Amino acid sequence: MSMKILHRTVLAASIVIGSLGMMALARVSLAQAQPQTIVRAVMHSDLKIVDPVWTTAYISRNHGYMIYDTLFATDAQGAVQPQMIDTYQLSDDKTVYTMTLRDGLLWHDGQPVTSEDCIASIKRWAARDVVGQAMMAHVKDFVAVDQKTFKINLTEPTAAVMIGLSRASGTAFMMPKRVAETSPQEQISDYIGSGPFVFKTNEWKPGSKVVYEKFTQYKPRAEPPSAMAGGKDVKVDRVEWLAIADQQTAVSALLAGEIDLIEQPSHDLLPMLKKNANIQFSDWSSLGNQYVFRFNVLNKPFDNVKARQAIWYAFNQEDFLKAVIGDPDYYKVCKSMFFCGTPMGTTKGTEALLESNFKKARELVKESGYDGTPIVLLHSTDRHVYANLAPVAKSLLEKAGFKVDMQSMDWQSVVVRRAKKDPIAKGGWNLTITSTNNVLNPLESSYLNAACEKTTFGWPCDAQIEKLRSDFSRETDLAKQKALAEAVQLRAIEYPVYIPLGQWYQPMVARKSLSGLIEAPAPVFWNLTKTGK
Repeated sequence: MSMKILHRTVLAASIVIGSLGMMALARVSLAQAQPQTIVRAVMHSDLKIVDPVWTTAYISRNHGYMIYDTLFATDAQGAVQPQMIDTYQLSDDKTVYTMTLRDGLLWHDGQPVTSEDCIASIKRWAARDVVGQAMMAHVKDFVAVDQKTFKINLTEPTAAVMIGLSRASGTAFMMPKRVAETSPQEQISDYIGSGPFVFKTNEWKPGSKVVYEKFTQYKPRAEPPSAMAGGKDVKVDRVEWLAIADQQTAVSALLAGEIDLIEQPSHDLLPMLKKNANIQFSDWSSLGNQYVFRFNVLNKPFDNVKARQAIWYAFNQEDFLKAVIGDPDYYKVCKSMFFCGTPMGTTKGTEALLESNFKKARELVKESGYDGTPIVLLHSTDRHVYANLAPVAKSLLEKAGFKVDMQSMDWQSVVVRRAKKDPIAKGGWNLTITSTNNVLNPLESSYLNAACEKTTFGWPCDAQIEKLRSDFSRETDLAKQKALAEAVQLRAIEYPVYIPLGQWYQPMVARKSLSGLIEAPAPVFWNLTKTGK
């Protein structure tokens, strides 16, 4: 080849390479010029605990749905649907589940999701969850058949497998095996998931902001979204949870277009929001929620059953609901331990209870041998749906004859404190108040679990309740299930595990610039689109 030809060839190649480089730079510049679509939300609480298996706190559950995925989920009709699972079979004798994962499931670090990851995740979740524990009582073993297929071998049939693996709360989130092998009693420190968003740990500022970005390699299911099931198609680039504790400040920011969504606006501000043409209302949970007054049975005086029974007589639901919710359109007096208006709902055994019968309450307090030592009541101050509950409880408890040391703190401090089994002298507690939407039946209701050290905070211990719950997990006939639910309630009155303080409902509000909001038991951020403010 002559020098002239070589020169022309090199020159042409240089022009082509230069042109390609300019085109690449142009594409980068164009991409950089496109603004990110960001949804800014104020959630019901600041995120401090980021292990949704270790805690029952709903803010941690909400975080879990952002970055993790589940094997199954329930749709808007309450039916169980596959999520990470492609196909599954149940043997004729109903003792072997064979499950195969979908193609294309990846962890956020690019590694494929495997059956061994899922087995390890199920085991860790089951060690802490109320339904998981019931399920494991029937599990013989787990077998990883190959990278995508595994089996759950049972000793006998149980409904707990599908109920447990599809729970909207107390959720069986899948984690990499190395993470799932963390002790269930310890919090994880590696936050790699396979869900639709990536947790930006470098931008997480507790008390200020939590940031999630779209996981571009996430493969949603083909079906349309339905409650917690279906396709988790992320249509925004970024979601920011902003910690704004003051409700008026949050609402002002929403009206100004500075934020897009408030998960739990204060009920007294709802009339003002309804008048604004730019605001839309939605409901994360049409069944509502139940307030829960929880005893710590490890510490005196509530290790004594009569001290606990006294509170059934001292309390009434109306005082609590009026003090916190106020508007009767958003609350319901309901003495059932299961949601009123649902198949298991019953007031059997509660007819004379929750009527503020202080005479009867004081008699039981005296019979319990209570010695006048102040009882520690945890009081959450930074969440409007909890802030006024403890003061009402304190007043009613004192009328029943207890001395009350109400200790005030933010909600996340309550969550950490209530997990401790310490005696009172070392920072322990006696009573706390929370809320749940998992009260459809005895198996799913976390606070009806009376499995001693294996249950959640409060640690009630009653073999009779556990026997009834176990019987319920084996029963498929609805009439027999109802009878068992009634029996559980009667025993939970006799051996109190908690006191239900009524049902309440919480609308969510968002700007109309957001579309694609999904009504579900938990707030989800897939399927959202945003246009302007």
